[in-house]
This record gives sequence, structure tokens and C-alpha cells, in this order.
Amino acid sequence: MTRREMLTLCRNGFGGVALMGLMGSVPFGQALSQERPKADPNPLAPRSSHRVPKARSVIFLYMDGGVSQVDSFDPKPRLTREHGQNPYDKFAVDATQFDNIGTILKSPWEFKRYGQSGLEVSDLFPHIGSCADDLAVIRSMVADFPEHTNANYFLHTGIGIQGRPSMGAWVTYGLGSENQNLPGYVVLDGGLIPPGGLDNFNSGFLPASYQGSIFRAGDLPLANIEPLEATSEIQRQKIALMNRTDERLLGRIGHADQVESAISNYELAFRMQASVPELTDLSGETEATKKLYGMDSDDPHTRGYAAQCLLARRLVERGVRFIELTCPRVEADRWDQHSNLIDGHTRNAHAVDQPIAGLLKDLKARGLFEETLVIWAGEFGRTPFAQGTNGRDHNPSAFSIWLAGAGIKGGTVYGATDEYGYRVVENITTIHDLHATMLHLLGMEHERLTYRFSGRDIRLTDVGGTVIDAILS
Repeated sequence: MTRREMLTLCRNGFGGVALMGLMGSVPFGQALSQERPKADPNPLAPRSSHRVPKARSVIFLYMDGGVSQVDSFDPKPRLTREHGQNPYDKFAVDATQFDNIGTILKSPWEFKRYGQSGLEVSDLFPHIGSCADDLAVIRSMVADFPEHTNANYFLHTGIGIQGRPSMGAWVTYGLGSENQNLPGYVVLDGGLIPPGGLDNFNSGFLPASYQGSIFRAGDLPLANIEPLEATSEIQRQKIALMNRTDERLLGRIGHADQVESAISNYELAFRMQASVPELTDLSGETEATKKLYGMDSDDPHTRGYAAQCLLARRLVERGVRFIELTCPRVEADRWDQHSNLIDGHTRNAHAVDQPIAGLLKDLKARGLFEETLVIWAGEFGRTPFAQGTNGRDHNPSAFSIWLAGAGIKGGTVYGATDEYGYRVVENITTIHDLHATMLHLLGMEHERLTYRFSGRDIRLTDVGGTVIDAILS
């Protein structure tokens, strides 16, 4: 027995007496229970929400690298009038990521009004534009970080440093999942893991059962998804042996999240070997459905992202709580066009436009739209002036996102930027506000969804966040 194990076993003996002397009148057991909440024997069991929810599931369409707001959902005619002029003569220019500031750059794309709402969308996204009356576009988003890794952590976890639970982990921690044969939080890897790596999908200090499960594109989305054992009985015996070994360890060291999560994950992995192949087999989908998503496209990137969007719908049908889609590997720089803006944004938009619109329309046709929240967002926006001659640098001071589906008032625009799309001038909206609104639609009060860690109750929205009531139906 190691010294650490001995002290752990004796924590309610002489070790507990010593600690109580240091802590004054606080009983040791009480302090321990506050610091380390007891693990749930079934961590993904469905749980009641704080109020009646509008949304049952979330699909997060993550646009890696930062889509240009003035080229997508925030038209700025003044950029056209002042194209090629010196931005320093027009407004205060902040230092940029690469400090390579060119002239004012108009959008290469035209904007059109779509639907009864007349929502303006650029020619980059004609298919998404056809769904305009379902979208609530927020033009007043701001980010706290101008660099990809920290901005990604902030978008995904609510804080700009590594190690915190992602929003998908918080959602499954709060609500569990409606399908016990699949993970509650699935990341569909389209080919690009964002800067910051897998910590964008991690469970942080929450039990490991709530971390995102990464599904690769293709017929075998997970390693070892096909059993190696000759029969399921042999496999079951192996799992039983591992469980007995882990339970003996628990008997020696007491409560341990890592061990209890491992036991739960062994069981889930066993069930997934039967459920995942059926999930990812798209042969039963009609040709009309596949065409709707763009799986007949000449562009392999469009076909790949279409399959991921179709898979997201199938996950929602099966009760998975949170699904994130990463971008296809169209460009090495993702949406991050510091040069070749026209080519880069055009190719990326072509890959995702039809599949996303197909997803929205398919959800509506199947009666899933009113219970699924769809979020489209990147980590920040881009400048209204050129980086050099033909790119745009990072801009955390203003960018656009949109939401659709459960509880969202479609055909609406919230917030505004200045005439250059450079800074927010109306209804500043933060990532904490986005997270608070998402949790609200799932029936959770963001200030009550907490986990005791490191001496305090921590939540996804940290010490901020306000529900964006204006975009709710």
C-alpha cells in the first residue's frame, strides 16, 4: 500500500482529526462532500430541468477560424463607397493580430433580402438565405480574445484558458441524455480539430462521462467499434472482470470520479458497439433526403459535410443531447483568410451552405425543428479593412452568429455594428449571454447549474450572462 492510499483510507481517522484541527469547526466529511460531489451511478440518466424546456437537443455548427461578418450576415454599403481608402482617416484602428493593415475593403459579395422577413444574407450563403425566416441573427457578438486558441476556449467553455468543461459537457451534466446506448455529447469531426485541441470538448473538472466523444467521418467513426471477441459473452466477461478490478480499487481508496467514470464508460462502450454502426449506416435514407443535404454534390467537401449534417439529425432523433460539427478540411486556414479572402471564403461556404440548409429543412419536415436548438458561430469576426491587399485580420470587437429552432424567433436581427461593421454600437452580446440563452432554452437556469470545485460553485457562465429575450419566441 502506498502512503497516499494509506492516508486516503485513514481520512476519517487520524488524518481527519488533523484536518479538522486545521479547518476549525467545519466537519471534515461536510467539507469533502462540498468539494467532491458524489458521482451519479448513472451519469447520463435523463434529469429534470429547472423549468419546462423549449429545446431537447442542441446542434452546434462551429465555423472554425472566424467568418467575416461584413461578408456574410452584416451588410455595410459604406465599405463599398469608401473601398480602397485609408481606414486611419475614418476611425480609430485597433492593433490587429498581425499588424498588417491595408485599405478599407468592400465585400466581394452582394447581399440579398430573403423570405418574408427580408433578412439580408450575402451570396456566400444562398441556401441558408432560403431559411432566413427561421434564423435569429445576432450582429453584436463580441469576444474577449483576438487569438484562436483562447477565443476557442472562451466560446466552448466560457473561459479563455485550458481545462474548463465545455458547454456540451455542462449540458449533459445538467440534463443527462435520452439515449443510454450513445454518448450524451458527440463531436462530429469534419476534418479540422480547432486550435486548442480536444480541450475544447473536454469535461474539465466534471466527471469524465460528460466529455465529448469524437466521431470521425467514414464508416468506422470510432476505434474498436467492431468487437474483436468471437462472442458477446466473452466480451461481457472481460467487462465484468474490469469492473470487479475497479470496484476493488474503489474499496481501497474510496470515492474516485475517474474510476467510477471508467466503469460507466466501459458499459457505454459495450452498448455503442451495437448502436453506432446502425447510427452511421445512411443506406436507409432516401435519395431525396441525401440530395437535400447535398450528398450528390460534385464537391467532396460538400458531400462530407452533408453526411455529417445528416448524421446530426439522426443523433437528434435518437435523443443525443449535444452535437457539435467541426468544419471540413477545405482550407488549411479554415475560415481564417488572412489572404485570398475570395477563394477561401467561397470554398468554405460552398462546403457548408447546402448541408446546413438541408439540415434545417429536414428537421422541420420531421417535426424536430421545434425541439432542436441550432447554433451557427465562430470564435470571432474579421476586420472591415484588408490585411495587406486581399485578406482580413481577426476582429473580436464585432461578429455575427445565428440561432434557429426551439424557442427562437425566426426572421429577426438583434444588435448592430457601426457603419463599417467594426465595433458593436447596439446591444453588445457576449459568449456568456449565448451560453445563458442556450441553457434557458434547455430549461436550465444558468446561475443554478453549478459544480463545486476548488472552493467555489463554478458555472458555465462564470459570473456573467444574460438571457437574450429579444430573440426568443
